[in-house]
Amino acid sequence: NGINFFDNAEVYANGKSEIAMGKAIKKFGWKRSSYVISTKIFWGGEGVNERGLSRKHIVEGTKAALERLQLDYVDLIFAHRPDTDTPMEETVRAFNHVIERGWAFYWGTSEWSAEQLTDAHRIAEKLGLIGPLMEQPQYNMFYRERFEKEYAPLYAKHGLGTTIWSPLASGILTGKYNKEIPADSRLALKESPVMQRLAATLDTPEGKQKFAKVDALKPIADKLDCTLAQLALAWCVKNPNVSTVITGASKPSQIIENIKALAVVPKLTGEVLAEIEAVLANKPSPESNYIRIIFVWNNSSVLAGTAKASEVSENAMVINSSR
Repeated sequence: NGINFFDNAEVYANGKSEIAMGKAIKKFGWKRSSYVISTKIFWGGEGVNERGLSRKHIVEGTKAALERLQLDYVDLIFAHRPDTDTPMEETVRAFNHVIERGWAFYWGTSEWSAEQLTDAHRIAEKLGLIGPLMEQPQYNMFYRERFEKEYAPLYAKHGLGTTIWSPLASGILTGKYNKEIPADSRLALKESPVMQRLAATLDTPEGKQKFAKVDALKPIADKLDCTLAQLALAWCVKNPNVSTVITGASKPSQIIENIKALAVVPKLTGEVLAEIEAVLANKPSPESNYIRIIFVWNNSSVLAGTAKASEVSENAMVINSSR
C-alpha cells in the first residue's frame, strides 16, 4: 500500500512499541533503504537522568532505542518536547553528536514553539552545526493555529518539514463519537488518564460544537464518496506544508480505509475547500502575531528570535515582520 514511514518514541508503551517494531522488521526482512524509521527522545523512564534533552539522556536514550528496534540507525530522531531545564546549545550539540556517530540522519522537534525553533537554528548556524529539519506538531481541522500561523515563516526559511499527529482529532473527526463512546475505542480506555480527560471534554459546549461541525462535514464527504475520516486526512495532506500524516489504528481495516484518503486529495478543489472552511469557521487570521526581533545592548545584538507582537517590550527593535 506504499506505507514506508514508521514513527516511534521511547515513551510509547514504555519502549515496548519499539521492541514490537524491531521484531516486525526482522520478521519481514525489508531492505533497509526501503523504509524510514523515526523515534523520539524525552521520556525514557522515571529516573532523573532518564528524561529531558540533556546530552546524557539524548545519547543514552538513542542507544537504548536502537537496541530495542534492532537497528544500527534511525532515519529521523525527534526531541519529543522542549526542555527548558537544559541549555539549548547542549541539546543542539547532542543531536549533532548523534548524527555524527551515524545513529540518525536528521534531527527534529515535536511541539516546539516557533521561538524555540528559531533559537535552535540560530545556535546551530553560529556553531556550524545542523539545526532541526522537521517538526512533529498536532494538526487537524480543529487544531490549526500553531501549524498554519505560528510556524508560517519557518517553512520557507528553514525548509521545515512536518510529520503531523492527531489528524483525526483523536477520532472525533471520524464521527464515531457523535452519539456515544464505542466500547472498543480509545476513549473508552478506563486505564488511560489521557483518554479519560479527552472523553470528559466531549460533553462540554466546545465538544458539542465540534460534533455539530462533524455532522455538517458529512454531506461534503458523501458528495466526494468518502468517509469523514478520509476527508479529514485528505484535508491535512492537501496542505503543502504537511510532509507526512501520522495515523493510529486499532484494527488493520482502519489502516486500509485511511490509505484511501490519498485518492480524495485531488477532489479537494478550491470550491470544496471553501465549503469546508465555511463549516469549520476557524481559519487563523493571515496577520501573524509573531515578529522577528533582535535585542540590542550597547549597540551589539545579543539575542535574536521570535515573539508574540503583544509581548515585545520597548527594549526590542523590530527588524522584520514574519508574515
